[in-house]
Amino acid sequence: MNAPTNISAQTQNRKADHIRICLEEDVQSHQITNGLERYRFTHCCLPELNHDDIDISTTFLGKHLSAPLLISSMTGGTEQAAIINQRLAQVAQHYKIAMGVGSQRVAVEKPQVADTFAVRKYAPDVLLFANLGAVQLNYKYGLDECLRVVDILEADALILHINPLQECIQTKGDTNFRGLLDKISELCNKLPVPVIAKEVGNGISAAIANKLIAAGVAAIDVAGAGGTSWAKVESERAENPLQRRLGKTFADWGLPTAECITTIRAIAPYVPLIASGGLRHGLDVAAAIALGADIAGLAMPFLQAAATSETAVAELAEVLIAEITTVLFCTGNASLYQLKHSGSLQRIE
Repeated sequence: MNAPTNISAQTQNRKADHIRICLEEDVQSHQITNGLERYRFTHCCLPELNHDDIDISTTFLGKHLSAPLLISSMTGGTEQAAIINQRLAQVAQHYKIAMGVGSQRVAVEKPQVADTFAVRKYAPDVLLFANLGAVQLNYKYGLDECLRVVDILEADALILHINPLQECIQTKGDTNFRGLLDKISELCNKLPVPVIAKEVGNGISAAIANKLIAAGVAAIDVAGAGGTSWAKVESERAENPLQRRLGKTFADWGLPTAECITTIRAIAPYVPLIASGGLRHGLDVAAAIALGADIAGLAMPFLQAAATSETAVAELAEVLIAEITTVLFCTGNASLYQLKHSGSLQRIE
């Protein structure tokens, strides 16, 4: 009878550790980058545009966004996480941008913390993404649990995050990924909201994206390498030398975000595509859009801001929007559609 309580306590402690480590330790990739530094926009000194007329709005999964931004999945399940999620949701509502929450496994195991994820009351009009680890489908999770986390958030879609490397390094990680694609396919067929497949910082290849799309996944979040290294994060939490060594060895493992975008877009021209993984400012966002992404997700910058204040989150959103708009103005593009098709972004040889 005590096992579920022990498991939920472990999950909740892990959530608290993740926030602390991401904010206090150096867990960024250093040897691998997001790949966007290999590209440069062609400056247009005569844009023939009124800056005030530039439109960076878009539509994703049928919902209007005022900017192509996603506050990427981060946290939930603790008192601090509840404050962070509230601040993020209120800013997402104000600026009409999308938001995801961290893995809601802890809310399934410990329903009393579900309210730390329940941000719909702060963001009634926002595109919201629920979140569970895909591998949990091999650990007695199924449609009921997925429906539960969607209901907690009143979510528009469910993110299934796929994180084999993190599970290898994590204490008592769930590493049975056998037969998972068939279970994802079954869930996609039964769940009443779209399913988004997302990595956690190691990237999704074109070959795997193709399999996920064939299985019924409605959108892909590439979550490439070049930003926060979850191998490093788990190394900081390691309970033995083996885990610590694994985390350090694989600190820079993965596919750069830019490579994920271009290779997936080449084989799937129309799948809704989220770029995330090491994006740190609006110039990164604009470059990811120009490469073929539809929207772009940022986690670490929003986490750092949300740990400070709601005002800090709002100031970050303002800066990102201004940076994206400046890219469009200085490349002579009035909309994101024009930016995508302008050829303004060139690979540096």
